[in-house]
Parts: sequence; C-alpha cells; structure tokens
Amino acid sequence: MSFLFLLVALFVLAEATPILYDGRAPFNLTNSDLNTSTGPYLTVVKGSQNATHYSTLLGHLVPPTPLWNQWGVPTEQTISITIDNSSVFVPGGGAPQYGFRRTEFLAQGPAGHTALIPEIEVNTTVFHFSVQTDPAKPLNYTHEYQVVFIEPNDGTHVFELQLGSPYTNPTGTLPAPNAHALKIRDHALNLLFSTTFIPFTWHNFAIQVDWTNRTLAVLYSQDDAPLKAVTDVLPNLSATAGTAGQGDFHFGVLKLPLVNPADSTADQGDVVHYGIQEGTTEGLLYSGVFVESVADGISAGGGSFRPVGTSAPPLPSISE
Repeated sequence: MSFLFLLVALFVLAEATPILYDGRAPFNLTNSDLNTSTGPYLTVVKGSQNATHYSTLLGHLVPPTPLWNQWGVPTEQTISITIDNSSVFVPGGGAPQYGFRRTEFLAQGPAGHTALIPEIEVNTTVFHFSVQTDPAKPLNYTHEYQVVFIEPNDGTHVFELQLGSPYTNPTGTLPAPNAHALKIRDHALNLLFSTTFIPFTWHNFAIQVDWTNRTLAVLYSQDDAPLKAVTDVLPNLSATAGTAGQGDFHFGVLKLPLVNPADSTADQGDVVHYGIQEGTTEGLLYSGVFVESVADGISAGGGSFRPVGTSAPPLPSISE
C-alpha cells in the first residue's frame, strides 16, 4: 500500500460515518464552561457545589484514549468526574437523593439536551465512550456504580455500564466476585459483556442501539486497539418502544448505597433516598464520548466496518 493511499484511506475511514453528537472535550473548552453547562455537556446532576468541585478538564495532563488521535496527536481533553459526601442530587421538584452519590454529564447539543434526544436516538446509532480508573480517587467496589447509561423518564436504562458489587436487598457477600469488572447490561439488566477493569488502561466501548427493533450490540477494545464486536446483535425488548423509550445520555459516577439494617423495611426498599454511603472522594476518567449514525459504518479507530449483524462484508481497513 502506497503512503498516499494510506493517507487517503485514513481520512476516508476517519470521516466514514456521520457524527450526531461529539462529546470529546476540545482543548478550548474550559472548566468555567462546565460550571455554566456551556458546550457539549449539561452538568446539573451533581451535589450542591459548582460543577468544577466534582469535575475537571485535564488539558494535557492525562492523555485521552489514543483511539481517536489524529496522526498520533490528541485532539481532546480527558475529563475527571468525581463524587464525595456532598454529591447529593436534588431533582427539580423532588426530594434530595440521599441514597445516591452522583455526578453525571448529560449530552447536549446547541439547542439543549432535550432537543438532542430525537437526533441521536432514531434508527440505529452507536454510543462511544472510553473510561479509565483514577488511581488517586479509587472506587469502593463493595458498592454498585452505574457510570454510563441512557435514561428515559421512567428511570430505567436502555443500556448501562456498571461497576462494583450489584446492589441487593438484603446485602450479599461483599465485594461480589465480579466487582472489579466493567459490565454492560441491557434494559432488563441481563449481562451482555464483562471485562476486568485494568488500571492505567483506556477501556473503549461502542454500543450499537437499534431503536426500531430494540436490539443492542457491544464493541470493545483497549487503548489504541481498534474496536471489535464482542457480542452478536441481542434483543432488548423490555425497553419501551418509541419516544417513551428515549432519554438523556449520561456518563459519570452514580454510586448506589448499601442497605442500612437500622432502616425500616420500607426505607430499605427505597434505594434512592436511604442506605449507607461513605464520604470518600471517588472518581473516573473519561474521553472518546460521541454518538454516530451507522449510515456509513461504525468508527473503529484506524478503520470502520459495517454495523454488527449485517450480512454485508466489512469495510476495508487501513491494514489491508
């Protein structure tokens, strides 16, 4: 393969598919923008402090996933998202969520987060995100964490990326055997894919969502390795069809409590408002967040290919 052809192939494959939402933080995005929800993120799901108390744009301090670098050079900033004991979210018109500790970014476009939903959740779209441990702010794996998800108004998740020990009532053996695994679950919480959350490693995911047929497929890689399908197309039929099954795209840190034996039986069943939490600062690192259509294939990093489950042959990669 000639060098010129390689350059053309790289350009074509990098631009092979329409980007519907780009949440890869550009270097001109500032921490003050986070406080005002200026740019690609709505930052209101947090505690009582400013957004920059819980989240930070890291500039060149921590390189983002290399999967989307251009010519080996990063074009985005890594984002640090943390929680502490003040991370109690108070939804509009609702009671404080004392059972949770949560800081989340919601995807938003120029017209806001609500207007973005019908643009990114129609036909078949792919949700990309990369996550890494924050060694200075480790998680407590005796708890469950829901860290990436799409949440319709009924509070369910179209899919979710989960960490830690799944919440149970009564509490089971802690930590759970798979506590240190990244777990992709469907709407009914079936486990679709699991992999060990290796420190100092970017874990790259892409979730293919067919909104019409209500199916999911998972793609995964580490660091600069191209994404590959790690599941077949799987049914997600418990998810609600149509606009009622659409919702905001979240990424961040949502920590569930442990059941408090001192609470009443009714309160023990209210995971949102009751339970045991610790006051430590915990966090994760994010990059590579964007949503694309599959009209011209799925971006894989260094190449692209047909949507998972299609009978057409793969699109050529630059290694061919």
